[in-house]
Amino acid sequence: MKNQYPKRFFHVDRYNNECLTRIIHEAVKYVKAPEAFQRNWKKLSGGGIFQKINQTRNMNIKRVTGKELIPWIPELARLRIEVFRDFPYLYEGSLSYEKKYLQTYVESTQSVIVLALDGNKAVGASTGMPLSDETDEVIKPFKEAGFNIDEVFYFGESVLDNSYRGRGIGFRFFEEREAHAKELGFKTASFCAIERREDHPLKPAGYKNLHGFWRNRGYEIRTDLKTEFSWQDIGEETESKKEMIFWLRNLE
Repeated sequence: MKNQYPKRFFHVDRYNNECLTRIIHEAVKYVKAPEAFQRNWKKLSGGGIFQKINQTRNMNIKRVTGKELIPWIPELARLRIEVFRDFPYLYEGSLSYEKKYLQTYVESTQSVIVLALDGNKAVGASTGMPLSDETDEVIKPFKEAGFNIDEVFYFGESVLDNSYRGRGIGFRFFEEREAHAKELGFKTASFCAIERREDHPLKPAGYKNLHGFWRNRGYEIRTDLKTEFSWQDIGEETESKKEMIFWLRNLE
């Protein structure tokens, strides 16, 4: 029998689906262990899971490209500085540099900027552009490895206000950028990430990297593809070089 539920029921955010799945799983457990279910149910309902579902539904995820980014540059520059101060980037940035950096996405006609909006306020953003529009330090490892750089779409960064994390917005950032790259005919998605040493003195207790999340998205770490970026760490007097390792995913 054909399902009669409205189509919109199936288009809730991926994070909402995950929340609902957890609730269903806990309900199924009740059959075997009623007491354990009651304890877990209190955690789910008391932990604000339903509130997060509603908050996510009120968010607006918007794709812009090229000059459409211009009105959002000041807010995104501020966000980048705030978010990248945290480990592992420890970035000591400036608004003037950030505005200049974001201008590269304005000038790229095939760039994409995915905005996470709460009302008219930008609380997160994720960027990407064709690899061929990137800087030499990003392009060089791919050229040396024999890639056709015209087939690779490079993801810049994802930044999100701390208070909006845990709502599935990170999934949407990847989904929207991947969709944009596919629509333009690119065959490979890529990004790079810093690898800090395990005993770094500024590493927070309980810190967990995003490797598992990236692998679940279908990305593979490529230790043969590396580059170096320079920036000033918190506590440093001058810029220093940081090794970055690329991750790739086939979009075909």
